[in-house]
Amino acid sequence: MSEHLLSKYSNKFVSRWLILAVDVIIVSLSFVIANVLRHNFHINAINGEIVGRQFLFMLYIRLGCFFYFRSYTGIIRHTSIEDAILLLKTISLSSFVAGTLSLIIRYIYGFDTPYYVPFSILGIDYFICLFLLVSSRFLVKSIYESLIVELKASKNVLIYGAGYSGLITKNVLLNDKIKGYHILGFIDDNQAKVNKTIEGIRVYSREEAVDKFLGQDIEDIDVIVAIKKITPSAKRQISDFFLEKGIVVKALPPVEKWVNGEFSVNQIHNVKIEDLLERDSIEINNQLIGKEVDGRVIMVTGAAGSIGSEIVRQLLRYFPAKIVLIDQAESTLYDLEFEIKKLIPNNTTIQIAIGDVSDKVRMSRIFRASRPHLVFHAAAYKHVPMMENNPYEAIKVNIIGTRIIAELSAEFGAIKFVMVSTDKAVNPTNVMGATKRVAEMYTQSMNYVSGVNTKYIATRFGNVLGSNGSVIPLFKRQIEQGGPITVTHPEITRYFMTIPEACQLVLEAGTMGNGGEVFVFDMGEPIKITDLAKKMITLSGLREGKDILIEYSGLRPGEKLYEELLNNNENTLSTHHPKIMCAKVVTPSFGVMEIVLDELERLLYEGNNRELIGQIKSIVPEYISNNSIYEELDKVKIQ
Repeated sequence: MSEHLLSKYSNKFVSRWLILAVDVIIVSLSFVIANVLRHNFHINAINGEIVGRQFLFMLYIRLGCFFYFRSYTGIIRHTSIEDAILLLKTISLSSFVAGTLSLIIRYIYGFDTPYYVPFSILGIDYFICLFLLVSSRFLVKSIYESLIVELKASKNVLIYGAGYSGLITKNVLLNDKIKGYHILGFIDDNQAKVNKTIEGIRVYSREEAVDKFLGQDIEDIDVIVAIKKITPSAKRQISDFFLEKGIVVKALPPVEKWVNGEFSVNQIHNVKIEDLLERDSIEINNQLIGKEVDGRVIMVTGAAGSIGSEIVRQLLRYFPAKIVLIDQAESTLYDLEFEIKKLIPNNTTIQIAIGDVSDKVRMSRIFRASRPHLVFHAAAYKHVPMMENNPYEAIKVNIIGTRIIAELSAEFGAIKFVMVSTDKAVNPTNVMGATKRVAEMYTQSMNYVSGVNTKYIATRFGNVLGSNGSVIPLFKRQIEQGGPITVTHPEITRYFMTIPEACQLVLEAGTMGNGGEVFVFDMGEPIKITDLAKKMITLSGLREGKDILIEYSGLRPGEKLYEELLNNNENTLSTHHPKIMCAKVVTPSFGVMEIVLDELERLLYEGNNRELIGQIKSIVPEYISNNSIYEELDKVKIQ
């Protein structure tokens, strides 16, 4: 507020006429000093009347050049080298004009004329006047900036990276006009740079910086990671190190967003939790995917969802002839259609189809009209507690809906059917996971049906960052509301991956699959949800336990502490992609699956939840309910 007032009133009172008046005073002073120096400080030797006339002669010429170049119109607090050059031009021209006119006057009127200014005085006056005019502007600028720094709240900063990006970051921060920054030092892992200084700022090792500065109030210290080319794993390791100590970590914008090789301080942002969880980028075989997709008709169910919409975005890069988007959520489907309009290639058409995958009549009409070559089936209910309380809808959409889409894919000659599954289908403890496992089993069994040429493939992955209903958006909302953050259990862990990663897996599976595979992604180590919450609190500039509390609400119905990618009867085979494995699953015959699903459809009409869940438990023996009303059925099964 104070610096805003200073800026406001400096504009009001330091007007161009005041600057011109100061310039006139400087011109007068420099001429007097030039005469004193010319006469070796013998004041009595100076003829006041002659000097007065010479001064008026010089003043008129200086004023004329001031008005010509408008050197007095600049904003003093923003004085730059360009302003100094403009003053150089102004004083040089005026001195040249004065010298030329003096020669002409001397030639016409002789040496006795009072308007002749000796070249010695002109030369001395030139350098004094130029120096005083330029230095006065930079002096005012310096005083102004000193006042601003005093009024601005100062922020202590450690810059991680003593290279080119680190130097740019330092200069951007120090030149910021809004907020004051105090650069404590650089941090660098290169021992050759440690203990040296760069532009007057010392370079520390990571450990030395922590020992030296962590004793201060750490709330006032930011660490800015300023390394131009840094891998996600390296950024994650650096960020985790400081977040554990309660220090906020910030990062530079991507290089492609720098303007003319630089960036503004507003572009420096807090490291996002997604950055800390994201692994090194996955390399996919774009050529194979392009060959599979180019010129073909693709159908995506659940197209308005987090996974389905990203699949659509990525498919557009490979020039399909047509993409059919199916979803029952009209608003989000409309938003997706509007978003991708600018991404659609010239030879690609988009068909929007509102419909429920469990509506066989509606789906049949869509298949008959489009006859897709590839089907990516992402439509499903996925929220564990909600599906635990609504098993009818979970079974109708996740199982029967998948059956309908899978059978129509065979009927209308689709080349491949790729199902999006979940790690919750492994040793399921909830209705949602169990329904996805049944869907896996049914689609896998269709690979062995005589006369069916469609290849059925499934992909399993864990929680998707930023997807609808995922934990990170929930935590962000809770932090914005002042807390508390609710975690179900202090020991609960989950696997995480980004939406683009998940969709790359689906596309890669559709390329490499030959039918019958369940592809599993190498998701690294599971992450403790409590640790995730603590990192998000620190990244928000808050303190866990003081500003934001973490509360434990207990496991929700159907929820388990640890997710798995394989059950006890499964193992994996490697593929040509190091991040993708193929699970060897036990799949019942199509005849058996057809009988049990027919029975499930019959039970759906009766609407008895206990009988529905009992039937699923008979299909998936490893389905053991956890923290659920359906645990009673497991006791009956054991007896």
